[in-house]
Amino acid sequence: MAPSTPEPAAPNGTVFLDSEFRYVLLPVALGIISVLGAVANTYVLFVLRSLREAKAMGEIRIYMTNLTIADLLFVCALPFWVDYYSRGGNWVYQDFLCRLTGIMFFVNNYCAILFLGAISVNRYWAVTRPLDAASSDHRRRGIVISVLIWAVVGLGSALQLANSGVNIDANHVTRCCEGYQGAGEPEKKLLAAIHFAIVGAFFAIFVLVVVCNALIARTLMSQNTCQSESQSMKSLFRKSTWTASSAGRRPRGVKRRALQMLWAVVGVFALCFVPHHVVQGPWTLAVVQIQEGWGHVDWEQRTLQALNDAHQITLVLMALNCILDPVVYFFATRRFRKVIKSHARKLARGEGCSQTALTQLSVDSRNQSQRLQGEQPGAAAEASAAS
Repeated sequence: MAPSTPEPAAPNGTVFLDSEFRYVLLPVALGIISVLGAVANTYVLFVLRSLREAKAMGEIRIYMTNLTIADLLFVCALPFWVDYYSRGGNWVYQDFLCRLTGIMFFVNNYCAILFLGAISVNRYWAVTRPLDAASSDHRRRGIVISVLIWAVVGLGSALQLANSGVNIDANHVTRCCEGYQGAGEPEKKLLAAIHFAIVGAFFAIFVLVVVCNALIARTLMSQNTCQSESQSMKSLFRKSTWTASSAGRRPRGVKRRALQMLWAVVGVFALCFVPHHVVQGPWTLAVVQIQEGWGHVDWEQRTLQALNDAHQITLVLMALNCILDPVVYFFATRRFRKVIKSHARKLARGEGCSQTALTQLSVDSRNQSQRLQGEQPGAAAEASAAS
């Protein structure tokens, strides 16, 4: 389904090791993901377009829009993969279409990884520099980073587009993006090196995401403690318990929503991407079957089969990211949540979606900088983290 390494072969290099359960699992799982992904991301694109008209959300909206486009491109390719696995792994379309649909899987997942990383850095910056984040949209930076991400992912997928995607195995079954067991030793070693480079790059980004979100959580927790102490002193000085309690409730709600965003981002990484990249290294060595030198392994057939089975499951987990990304958007910004909740309330009452929430968002966007200038730095940080 993705740009893939050769499948494991017997010593003669001609046997395609298969996992039969995938011909049941993958058509069902990918079919469900394609429907849910299409609905969710089309709606997200509508909301993001509305926020653009309301002039709400700057840099982070750019990242969300680009990631949603990548998700929709992937969803468009899923019906071909459903058909492929329904036919027992036999590709009946053109070679170019095989390469193109394989690239869509690669593009979706690594755009998701990079854009979620960019969102994490953006939220960290919003917490550490809240007044600056509130007073400027930094659209240019968002556009530049988005172009760079697409360029990097496009360069990574260029090799897949340049080479043939289909291969015919010993049973005369046409495989798409798999079944390269007849490749030469130099090609196998190059392929293994590329996969290990991708795995290394992923874990570097994953560490960055974890560190950024951990620092955000620590900052919010420490600021909440400082604000609680300050509000208690003000309450005693002014003899007003109502003021202190009402002021104390808001930061806790903002902090809770910001922390939910952190859990959502790290959760998507942990569920969708980490299992695949943990398996990818040993799976690559198992399937390329390098005969000697760097990358050569001598594992039992049972180990090879277990790695291949695990790899099929991680492909499904990776595909899930296209329906979990909208969950991250919901927790990443207050404005996005406000539109979603407004639509949900109107649908529950049997009404259509109006522009009331968007109009209010436009007003909020214009007034946010002035409002945060009068707040304490800690409160401004929490507001920026949830905005």
